[in-house]
Amino acid sequence: MLKPNTFTMALSSSLSYYYYYYYYYYYYVCISFLLCFVTSAQSYNNVTLGSSLVAGDISSSWVSPSNDFAFGFQEIESGSFLLAIWFNRIPEKTITWSANRDHPVPRGSKVKLTTDRSLILIDTSGHEIWRAKLPAGSRSRRVTLFSAAMLDTGNFVLLDRASAVLWQSFDEPTDTLLSGQTLKQGSRLIASFSKMNNSNGRFSFDLGFDGTLALYTTDFPLFNTLNSNYETFNDQGLGYQVLFSQSGILHLVDSTGKVLADVFPNEVLHEQVLYQRVILEYDGVLRHYVYPKSTSGSGGWTIKSFTPDNICTAVIQQTGSGVCGFNSYCKLGDDKRPHCICPPSYVLLDQNNDMGGCYQNFPTQSCKQGSQDKNQFDFKVLQDVDWPLSDYEHFQDVTVEWCREVCLTDCFCAVAIFREGGDCWKKKLPLSNGKNDTSVDRTAFIKIRINGRFNHVN
Repeated sequence: MLKPNTFTMALSSSLSYYYYYYYYYYYYVCISFLLCFVTSAQSYNNVTLGSSLVAGDISSSWVSPSNDFAFGFQEIESGSFLLAIWFNRIPEKTITWSANRDHPVPRGSKVKLTTDRSLILIDTSGHEIWRAKLPAGSRSRRVTLFSAAMLDTGNFVLLDRASAVLWQSFDEPTDTLLSGQTLKQGSRLIASFSKMNNSNGRFSFDLGFDGTLALYTTDFPLFNTLNSNYETFNDQGLGYQVLFSQSGILHLVDSTGKVLADVFPNEVLHEQVLYQRVILEYDGVLRHYVYPKSTSGSGGWTIKSFTPDNICTAVIQQTGSGVCGFNSYCKLGDDKRPHCICPPSYVLLDQNNDMGGCYQNFPTQSCKQGSQDKNQFDFKVLQDVDWPLSDYEHFQDVTVEWCREVCLTDCFCAVAIFREGGDCWKKKLPLSNGKNDTSVDRTAFIKIRINGRFNHVN
């Protein structure tokens, strides 16, 4: 009989062999069955009923046998903790999953593997914040939780006495997929709200029940409906699940294992000893990161691939602000990341969130009849900037001087957009879908008050 670790290595080698020779069918049809079998076959550190962890206790975590992953509490800001899974061997302690991203708990909160057959998170007042939902079972078979384990795959599992999986973190992803993880129909990744805020945000990577795989903006802050998609990987249906292979390929397959679409085309990793993750980040970009295990004491995560190529031009929402917040515009930087910029005389609503939008830092133009207020206003000029869908009037065959004047005399007009050939648009607040790119090919005239700022700036 093969020892568990020998079996696991043999199985991994076999699956790799079949993958490279395109025997997808055998692998994908059997993957669900093998998951339970491999879980019971591989070694793991058993977490017994009655065990608990305390937020703020730095020595309190449940680790995988290899020490690659840990389950416990991560402090995301002073005094606030997430119940999470993270890469345990690297200095960054990068989070891959969390249970309570919208409701961080204070120091002293606990997670318990309770004797009443569940894994629960409670705060210091004893209020239940989160619970792992176990299958209901049936009259003939009662579901009985026996233990838990943090696996070397990064998957945290709840097991019955026969080591069959009752619940697993892989089935409830947050914003990240790990090697060997799948995304099923009706499941999705939701980006964090901002770089500093781990709660649910404005973008989603979604495999619908109809088999369509796409990146969407969400109906924030409800999340119960999707707004509009900005990158579609397969709109023909038939998508059964998204698979993130050990070789670093993320693709959509049908129920027979046939590959329908690659999310990151033409990507194969030849290095075998890598930490990997695919994450939908707060800026709406899906990125594949790698981290060589041999340099886990230094360096950092490297971006292998990402999509879409330019999020600033990809997103246009009929409702909502777009990639950046209202009254700001998006520009792709040299680092290939979107940067949100306030127009002249506009200021960020939240200095800690550059995607949160901007406000006018001056008194608005008076609409009172007979007012000479327009004499207090002028324009700042931006090239290749526009806010599509924010216009309320459109004129054709006019000059740039006429376009400026018609906005200056209109108290509702915040921005005039002019395109060579005679097109002129008046824009109203709040401005949405702002972008700065050479493909825009328009001139923006930002109306500002001359020497008329408010006395305070946040």
